[in-house]
Amino acid sequence: MPLSPQQQAEIDEQRQAPQQTLRAVSSGMEKHLYKAQPVLDHGFVRVIDYMGDDAAICQAARVSYGKGTKSVQNDEGLIRYLMRHWHSTPFEMCEIKLHVKLPVFVARQWIRHRTANVNEYSARYSILDREFYIPAPEHINAQSVVNNQGRGGVLEGAEAARVLEILKSDSNRAYDNYEAMISQDGPGGETQDGLARELARMNLPANVYTQWYWKVDLHNLFHFLRLRADAHAQYEIRVYADAICAMVADWVPAAYRAFEDYRLGGASMSGKALNCVRRMLKGEAVTQETSGMSKGEWREFQEVLTEKSE
Repeated sequence: MPLSPQQQAEIDEQRQAPQQTLRAVSSGMEKHLYKAQPVLDHGFVRVIDYMGDDAAICQAARVSYGKGTKSVQNDEGLIRYLMRHWHSTPFEMCEIKLHVKLPVFVARQWIRHRTANVNEYSARYSILDREFYIPAPEHINAQSVVNNQGRGGVLEGAEAARVLEILKSDSNRAYDNYEAMISQDGPGGETQDGLARELARMNLPANVYTQWYWKVDLHNLFHFLRLRADAHAQYEIRVYADAICAMVADWVPAAYRAFEDYRLGGASMSGKALNCVRRMLKGEAVTQETSGMSKGEWREFQEVLTEKSE
């Protein structure tokens, strides 16, 4: 189960004791506080705390403008200007703290975003639960023949069943051995010391679940979401990013709309790619050979033009 009974009891107790505050409050985000959003088979994302809202972004931006300039443009227009011109510091005035339960191999991708504060559940002194990520059949894919770090078509029939059985049996066998190593009850009923938990954990597979608290400002969160909510991101981290996107859209709706437009829905082009677009607009038939791009660059350029025009 995603939440343990103890965690659920703590959440219920906290939700039953709301307190008044004079700080800025986002009504959209308030509904997410202490509610776990299920992700994958055993994972979740939940908001622990947040600071700031759309107004906080504008307040920070206008500090340098001086008194009397607030009427120059409305808040959403200002936020769109800031996003469009890559002004980052006003977005750093908002922060969010999340509680995330996720497979270890997803956590290893996630932790590459080093602009956050993280505290992870420690398997040095706590025992990990017997919970493993086992993909649904529709997410058992072959290796892509185009992208070395991507997926191809879905495996089917006997091959898919064989892979799923290997994943399940290996996970459970590893956990059985993990329990046996840390146990103080020997195989013959005798007492034994048991292996240290910090050593026994190394035998567990990368699909075992871990948990952490992850605190990040909005600018760096948008960077995370731009990469991980992208259609090309690995499915197992993308579903977490999608869940967070829904929360951020309720928290800072104007900022999220700008992010969705300029980052998620936008595209960055090289000088060569932009030159090709200009030539195409003039009616020229541009090919990979005349573009000045490599085959890989040209393929990605074509994908951008096709995806964004659909």
